[in-house]
Amino acid sequence: MKTFGLILIIAGIAMIVIRGFSVQTEKKVVDVGPVEINKKENKWIGWPTYAGAVVAVVGVVLVATNRNRT
Repeated sequence: MKTFGLILIIAGIAMIVIRGFSVQTEKKVVDVGPVEINKKENKWIGWPTYAGAVVAVVGVVLVATNRNRT
């Protein structure tokens, strides 16, 4: 559990620093016989800052409870 807790702490800090990322998708606009027209769009995938804090806190709790058992 200690390793999983450390991973959650690192992931939570990364989620606070990096608030999301952009993904490029291709959308078909027109498809008439042999003619195709595609459009590239950028979509933002993000998460709220407090989600990273919650993940980091859960990691700290896992690490702290693991130390008390040992």
